[in-house]
Amino acid sequence: MNTLDTKYPNISNWIENYGWIELGQDDCSDSMVRILDEGGMVWESKKPYKSLDALFNDLEKELASRVA
Repeated sequence: MNTLDTKYPNISNWIENYGWIELGQDDCSDSMVRILDEGGMVWESKKPYKSLDALFNDLEKELASRVA
């Protein structure tokens, strides 16, 4: 079974153990995705994405480099 947890294990791990993720644009930032923890902003995207697949793949790679 191909679930979000199996396809994006680092995203799932972050949400379950470290913090939260915000998706979408707002008036305060140009980013499409933001990684946060209790200390605040950990990372935010600097580019637009052509698809949600591209966004989730970039997010998964970013989290893989942060949580070992």
